[in-house]
Amino acid sequence: MSNLQFDPEVSRQIESVYTTPDVIEQRRVVRTALALRPGDRVLDVGVGPGLLAAEMAAEVGPQGRVCGIDISDSMLSIAGNRAQVPGGPAVELELADAGHIPHGAESFDVVVATQVFEYVEDVAGALDEIRRVLRPAGRVVLLDTDWGSIVWRSNDDVRMGRVLTAFEEHLEDPHLPRSLGDSLEKAGFALTHLQVVPMLNVRFDPRTYSAGLIDIVAGFVPGRAEVTEQQAQAWANDLRGLGAGYFFSLNRYLFVASAL
Repeated sequence: MSNLQFDPEVSRQIESVYTTPDVIEQRRVVRTALALRPGDRVLDVGVGPGLLAAEMAAEVGPQGRVCGIDISDSMLSIAGNRAQVPGGPAVELELADAGHIPHGAESFDVVVATQVFEYVEDVAGALDEIRRVLRPAGRVVLLDTDWGSIVWRSNDDVRMGRVLTAFEEHLEDPHLPRSLGDSLEKAGFALTHLQVVPMLNVRFDPRTYSAGLIDIVAGFVPGRAEVTEQQAQAWANDLRGLGAGYFFSLNRYLFVASAL
């Protein structure tokens, strides 16, 4: 699993990032792909701060069901603040990982995992678990990042390279989308939709995905790939100082598949 510890501080940082317009738009794209209907039973693997789960609960309505699992007590605590959804079912939250889903066979119509599988060591085993808890012809929606797609302007490209290399250590597979389609097919799914979900930030703005990412990166990389605390802070200060010249781009990939 990830080397990034989702403790209360990091969990709060992630919640803040997930409330930026960039990630709100990303959730809209994911919900469109989910195509939820009233009464659907949905599992959110890696529920995080619970924003997507709450939005899904409103869509499936009182006759539906939304469950969320996460490996972080801190994340579950934050998600619990959103568990009661007007007009929808209470979101059911449990401490669990993608390889050991605490639900019976064919319990769900839809399973979703956003930015989760890049942290999973045994992708094949986790997909088998999702296949187990899905009804026949049930849908899975996965969104993951290929960190090789990142373009992030800096005044020191050598330092930027070291920082990004160090940050990749928080992932099991920083390039997962390249092989995820094959993994889905081997696990008994038929891929029905694939699209790029880009993140693009120009001009420095604290209320963007990448601006929030700066603190998370700067807190993680010292001591990795020969990056010092001073270098990490210099990197962060450089980016914040770019102002109108700031530029960030990153590609995420959305996979929709049906259980055979």
